[in-house]
Amino acid sequence: MKKNPLIKKFEVLEKEFHEISNSIINTDHKNKNRKKYKTLFKKYNKLEKLLHLYEKYKKKLISLQEANFILETDSDPEMKEIAFLEKKKILKDLSFIEKKSHDLLSTPISPINTTEENNRNAIVELRSGTGGDEACLFVEDILRMYVLYFKQVGWKYEIIHAQKGGKKGGGYKEIILDVRKSTKEEKGEIYGNLKFESGVHRVQRIPKTESQGRVHTSAITVAVLPEVGDIDININLSDIKKETFRSSGAGGQHVNKTESAVRLTHFPSKITVECQEGRSQHKNFEKAMNVLRSRIYQNEKEKKLKERSIKRKCLVSTGDRSVKIRTYNYPKNRVTDHRIHKSIYDLVGFMNGNIQEMIDLLTKYDESKIQF
Repeated sequence: MKKNPLIKKFEVLEKEFHEISNSIINTDHKNKNRKKYKTLFKKYNKLEKLLHLYEKYKKKLISLQEANFILETDSDPEMKEIAFLEKKKILKDLSFIEKKSHDLLSTPISPINTTEENNRNAIVELRSGTGGDEACLFVEDILRMYVLYFKQVGWKYEIIHAQKGGKKGGGYKEIILDVRKSTKEEKGEIYGNLKFESGVHRVQRIPKTESQGRVHTSAITVAVLPEVGDIDININLSDIKKETFRSSGAGGQHVNKTESAVRLTHFPSKITVECQEGRSQHKNFEKAMNVLRSRIYQNEKEKKLKERSIKRKCLVSTGDRSVKIRTYNYPKNRVTDHRIHKSIYDLVGFMNGNIQEMIDLLTKYDESKIQF
């Protein structure tokens, strides 16, 4: 019987995977040639994903044989009907694995792998959505939640841009943070932890302005972007329109009386960035460029994922801002993440920065094998 071509390919890759695995375990090799070690580690990660698919593929082929056996030998019509439906599902799953494998095999190893990207600093953007003043107040609450979390893990943050909410309610319409490690030597994945926060955060509670005690639903959006440099994204300065203006926020006489605030508009992508928190126009320009590079990088990354159709079925962590990811229900003291159907009944603790448990669950789910 002729062997399946994909099985033959998988067997070759499995052998290569074990060879690379033995090679990267060698600590001397790691210390002597770090560049080669990094390349091997990237290939190891890619092959590991392919071998997860291989295991799924083998199990599905065994299930297909069992279904075919029932269809050929069983005389019970009901069993045959079950086997027929099962075979139909298995063939669909096999087709998906074959396509997924082809995508991974045809995708070159990126110079920026997931591990490297996860270790980057992050730009965190919070914006009010539906709900008016109440949404602005919730932006402030989520900001406080993240700030308390940053303190727990030892990260520092800086406000790049802030736009206050309505005159009545306060809070923020928009706030952008630059989050980074306290020292270069500090370990920990900033973007790797925060990337799962991207999406729509919904709150259900009684607003302070509600006189009849009715629960209202409001929403905000969170976007987490990896910090990138000139090497990753090359921006032509002739494609940027730079405007300066006086800051409208708090910050003292100097900030408000000089044109230190900067607005950048990138014509090709139509992305606009503002920075008005610093006293120096030059520093505000640098911060705005940092945000602009991160947004362009994220847009390009999402575009490539869509083009290659390699979004995972389990958890899409590409920063899609239209997807409702989490609900904060104050009357029931509950926070629910809709991607993993997980609820934590300690909303007070969660809003006080205790969000690592949810992040760990999302990370574990994201790294798990493809579910059918």
